[in-house]
Amino acid sequence: KPPLCLGNGEEEAILPLPEEEFKWLLREEVHAVLRQLQDILKEASHRFTLPVSGSEGPIKQENFILGSSNTDQVKGVLTLQGDALCQADINLKMPRNNQLLHFAFRDDKQWKLQQIQDARNHVNQAIYLLTNRGANYQFKTGCEVLKLMDAVMLQLTRARNRLTTPATLTLPEIASSGVTKMFTPALPPDILVNFYINLNKLCLTVYQLHALQPSSTKNFRPAGGSILHNPGAMFEFNNQRYEVNHVHKVECVVPWLNDALVFFTVSLQLCQQLKDKISVFSGYWNYKLY
Repeated sequence: KPPLCLGNGEEEAILPLPEEEFKWLLREEVHAVLRQLQDILKEASHRFTLPVSGSEGPIKQENFILGSSNTDQVKGVLTLQGDALCQADINLKMPRNNQLLHFAFRDDKQWKLQQIQDARNHVNQAIYLLTNRGANYQFKTGCEVLKLMDAVMLQLTRARNRLTTPATLTLPEIASSGVTKMFTPALPPDILVNFYINLNKLCLTVYQLHALQPSSTKNFRPAGGSILHNPGAMFEFNNQRYEVNHVHKVECVVPWLNDALVFFTVSLQLCQQLKDKISVFSGYWNYKLY
């Protein structure tokens, strides 16, 4: 690659014009970056599908032990298969009487983790955008490259945000969620559970509830949407009012989610570096970049 500037006076006269270097960048370097991005994102996509061997075949199951630094009230093992939670085996020690409850997913049930599904779809969309510009495609303007990088970065940002920003839910939404019907024996009416991804962790929150009597003098204030509800939060479900007594949050690290987040960060940096190189040329001459 020719340098932008090596000296002054006569030396500058023998150097390629910035316009020629810019054409070289459009012809050669842009495609080199696109190939690099494709390689990285295909690795990220493979992390989400987790094939047993090669690119085909059944997705392997992984067991993760739930842990927490501040409670031993909840223990258990979660089994993940790609974007599906295919088994949850949970022990819950009730604080008021130390009674031990055990519940697990029914054998015929799986819980799809929408965050993983969405993140994978955004990655695949970014790969499609990159492969849509084949090696023989000739970029005509910097504007064209910037638009492509913006479109790819939008998909990568959305993929990352799906893993880093769990949905905010109200307690009635959690109570009516299909996950409450996944267990055998059935969850008692005073227990709610919620599963979600936060960064590289698979999280389980267990809410223990207290049913408020109709004669209760407590000032009833329904809680709004939140990722994690605190003790004291109130809600109404099926004409019964409840208050959250205890909250237990346990989690397990999923290493391939961490890999995926690193791939997203590296890819976003590559996109931004290419955008910066394109933009530098806009200051050299009145060439139509945009």
